[in-house]
Amino acid sequence: MIKFEHIDAKTVDEAVSALSAGNAMVMAGGTDLLGMLKNFVSPNVEPAKIVNLKTISGLSGISESGGMLSIGALTTLAEIANSPVVQGSYAALAEAARKVASPEIRNMGTIGGNLVQMNRCWYYRCDYNYFDCLRKNPSGVCQATLGNNRNHSIFGALEGCVAVNPSDTAVALVALDGQVVTTKQTIAVEDLFTVNMDKTTVLDDDEIITEIQVPTPASGTKSTFLKFAIRKAIDFALVSVAVVRDGASGKICLGGVYNKPRRATDAEAALPDADAAAAAAITGAAPLPYNGYKRQIVKVLVKKAVEATA
Repeated sequence: MIKFEHIDAKTVDEAVSALSAGNAMVMAGGTDLLGMLKNFVSPNVEPAKIVNLKTISGLSGISESGGMLSIGALTTLAEIANSPVVQGSYAALAEAARKVASPEIRNMGTIGGNLVQMNRCWYYRCDYNYFDCLRKNPSGVCQATLGNNRNHSIFGALEGCVAVNPSDTAVALVALDGQVVTTKQTIAVEDLFTVNMDKTTVLDDDEIITEIQVPTPASGTKSTFLKFAIRKAIDFALVSVAVVRDGASGKICLGGVYNKPRRATDAEAALPDADAAAAAAITGAAPLPYNGYKRQIVKVLVKKAVEATA
């Protein structure tokens, strides 16, 4: 692993100050960042400083008040999955958190980290920067479009990249109208993601997520999150879906199929008909040579999720 200075920040301001000095990165649970550094994944991710947020008090916890669920950015995925409050009115989020990786990772990983983790394309993640990935080199090419793309986007490319967003919780939060509060702004989770070199979000290098907020759904609203992966533990979603329904209307968000969590607006318009919503969910799909199978998985999961929230 590369050498770096480890800073245990005591306050948010101290963390922001350290990041503002440049060539520094944030660490919370460390389940994503440390692996990137150990494997020398990218020449663009070699920070001189790692700013540890776990030493800052007040950035974790779950509360519900005034029609809003508030979750501190350092709250672990295990805490969210096991929270009676989240399991109640925000079931899709609890289910998404419960399906992230393994118990060990859920005990360490945070909701903030799960949202901002780097993409999991095997060309991008290959040890020692083996491939000239477009995400690391603007003059490079997206290797997945030329090679093995069975896990990649079926809805085209964003800025030339076909890697999918890996966050399970983001899919649920988009469907639940969630937003993130940072040290600079409050932004809808749906607008959080982008493709920009070694980043998956629109956040500045010195910007930190401090809280996730979710408006309390109307009485009678039902939600669910379904995920398809090769293995039930550890694997990232090949396809996932979150559905939040209030009677005949609702929101449907897909994961594992695009650079960002993807709102299935055509499927939403077809509600409450489960079969029609399932068929509409793949509107606009343009699979790559090896991932056309994802279309059928999308249809099956959407139908199941719509039926489960009837």
